[in-house]
Amino acid sequence: MRLTVLAAGAWGTALAIAFSAKHRVTLWTRESDVTQEMLSLRENRRFLPGFPLPANLQIGTAFEAAVDGADLVMVAAPLAGFRATLQRLRESCQPVPVIWVCKGLEAGTAKFPHQIVAEELGADVCSGVLTGPSFAEEVAKGLPMAITLASRDVEFARRMARELHSPRMRIYANEDLIGAEVGGAVKNVMAIATGICDGLGFGLNARAALMTRGLAEIARLGVALGGQPGTFLGLAGMGDLVLTCTGDLSRNRRVGLALAAGKKLPEILAELGHVAEGVGTAREVARLAAELGIEMPITQAVEAILYRDEPAVLAVEKLLSRDPRDEAL
Repeated sequence: MRLTVLAAGAWGTALAIAFSAKHRVTLWTRESDVTQEMLSLRENRRFLPGFPLPANLQIGTAFEAAVDGADLVMVAAPLAGFRATLQRLRESCQPVPVIWVCKGLEAGTAKFPHQIVAEELGADVCSGVLTGPSFAEEVAKGLPMAITLASRDVEFARRMARELHSPRMRIYANEDLIGAEVGGAVKNVMAIATGICDGLGFGLNARAALMTRGLAEIARLGVALGGQPGTFLGLAGMGDLVLTCTGDLSRNRRVGLALAAGKKLPEILAELGHVAEGVGTAREVARLAAELGIEMPITQAVEAILYRDEPAVLAVEKLLSRDPRDEAL
């Protein structure tokens, strides 16, 4: 299969490396200096240093040439650049199946990636999301993993899962596109909360409680939007949540740890050097939950810390002082 990966950040580069073992892969990036570096050094030293690019991996230097003749396009751009990338794809080639790997809600619109795809490429395009517990560095190393490919067209999901599946990258098809996207988006907010909890020294008991109640918030929102409850117990829900909240490679968890240490958000993001999707997603999820009348206290606490300068300790104290109630979704 001819596969084009659009955007050579850490995740896009890792996927291009992994899929090159089985497919003819072209990796494109808009940064000309990154392109030249990858061509000359066969390594993406800015976004994924230490991982040689396979000899058979093509590096795209022009967008139209990169997507021309592709059997599948995988969009690995962060959410901030997702719509613009789709618009360029629409203008550059005939309709082609599309899979995306970004997680979150678009700033200002609170739209999920599948809604943006429908607006920019049309509702009939074959499309889906690749999501689940996965860190770019481990993917590039070829370590074992399992993720979900979700699409409203379950036959497309099954076909692409078979094509992309490998012994070290198990891919499961899923028809609950909405549930998979909610799980992938909101778990990043919960990872920030967990980082704050750990950074304040609240211990493992508190972390477990926070993650469990965080999963309840994810499911509550997902079901309200039309997701299936079972999705949130699978790879795109609980699996991704566990990894992102506990793994030291998690950017969103590192944001929470830094907030607990008293650092300000601009400083944290500058030091991080990569996109932490949970930062923008927290505001959009809090707004969406308010519009729908859905109770999401952990999300609201993270939003207050990020955007209303509420001290992390105070936000956590408010969570702990909530009245007791029955355990429920």
